[in-house]
Amino acid sequence: PLFKAHLPATMSVVGIGLLISIILGLGLAVLMDASETAEKALYPLIIASQTIPTTALAPLFVLWFGYTIWSKVLVTILITFFPITITVFDGFKTEMEELLFTFGADKRQIFMKLKVPAVLPCFFSAIKMAVPLSIIGAAIGEWLGAQSGLGYFSRRMMTQLDGAGGFAPILLLSVAAMAAVWVVTLLEKRIIHWRNE
Repeated sequence: PLFKAHLPATMSVVGIGLLISIILGLGLAVLMDASETAEKALYPLIIASQTIPTTALAPLFVLWFGYTIWSKVLVTILITFFPITITVFDGFKTEMEELLFTFGADKRQIFMKLKVPAVLPCFFSAIKMAVPLSIIGAAIGEWLGAQSGLGYFSRRMMTQLDGAGGFAPILLLSVAAMAAVWVVTLLEKRIIHWRNE
């Protein structure tokens, strides 16, 4: 059951949560880079979202969404969108923007030819940070309210005082996180092939 039921349940939460976090994080970073007003309005809110303890919000998500996948996905998003947003936003800050502007480049050309290649290393660094956090978020969500998943399985084993059963999902989560980061690193080397040139 650990491999057939609980691991797929946790990884589906991780996959959905991470995908939404990437879309949300990139969207917020692009919006804040494009508009100074948006930056002033959103940046404090993004920081404030990380001051609320996740373990305090997770039970509320369970109350609102029940034991569905979305209560766990929301916990995952809350933990993972922050490093993606901030790291990508900081990666957009480049000193060559004004130079290209004086050469006659428009905003679209500056974004596509300068900012996107410049931000790719930051983006992959953010993903490598977000992957382990997403797995932690999924486990926390399952620990506090779920009917399947590695966090749920670990909590159930702990209540039965089964040390090996409680530790096995934790080990599996660590292996899954290391494997996912390894895949992201391979993708990074393929996509950012100019980095070592």
